[in-house]
Amino acid sequence: MRRIIFLSAIAALSLLTFCGCDKENPADNGDRPQNGSNNGYQYIDLGLSVKWATFNVGATRPEEYGDYFAWGETEPYYETGYAQEDPQAHWNEGKSGGYAWSSYKWLNDTNNALTKYNTKSDKGTVDNKTVLDPEDDVAHVRWGGSWRMPSSAEWDELRNNCIWIWYDSGNTEFNGVAGYKVTSNKDGYTDRYIFIPTVGFRGGTSLFDVGSYGSFWSSSLDADHPYGAWNFDFDSSAVGPCSYADRCFGQSVRPVCP
Repeated sequence: MRRIIFLSAIAALSLLTFCGCDKENPADNGDRPQNGSNNGYQYIDLGLSVKWATFNVGATRPEEYGDYFAWGETEPYYETGYAQEDPQAHWNEGKSGGYAWSSYKWLNDTNNALTKYNTKSDKGTVDNKTVLDPEDDVAHVRWGGSWRMPSSAEWDELRNNCIWIWYDSGNTEFNGVAGYKVTSNKDGYTDRYIFIPTVGFRGGTSLFDVGSYGSFWSSSLDADHPYGAWNFDFDSSAVGPCSYADRCFGQSVRPVCP
């Protein structure tokens, strides 16, 4: 089945209709619409405030899941090749607990105090940083140029100004991978789209909900609850808006550029 979700900036209601439907190589995206590149990585101009990459960090095509990162970290916790596998003995040094607070870079696990990106004195060292610095932004570190992680506002802009079409696993358009075809609803851009796959997420040593759920980081701290940052998630019945997630969770990243 394919499900179409219309979202606009001025309407909170979603109109759902149903109908039947049947590795890091930046230059190769098959027949996907391409509008240009930044530092060798392709982007699509959807007529929004930023341009969106055609695939995730760690992927090579739109349908690939890519890697999972804790918020504000630029390396996965597992060894190369284990993004969708059980790492077992293949966790990186000091990360055997997986995507948990004991592994997280910006937490002193002896007293559970945050050491960076904190707005609350009872939660650790206060620096009032609410947006990732470039050196902690995995999109910028991995892809260079002017690539970066999207803010929570930019995720919500994508949500509110595009038509989100759900594809079940086994579809023929996206190599059988479940996810959303996200097509611009802006005049002059309605032939432009990106595909966002159901990447699931990592918590502890487990990988959850691949094929049915997607969860992506923004660059925005939850300033009221600084142990968390804003993420954008979806499944076949709902798309966003951004919500809280523990910063130690492993989630995917879809870069943007100006």
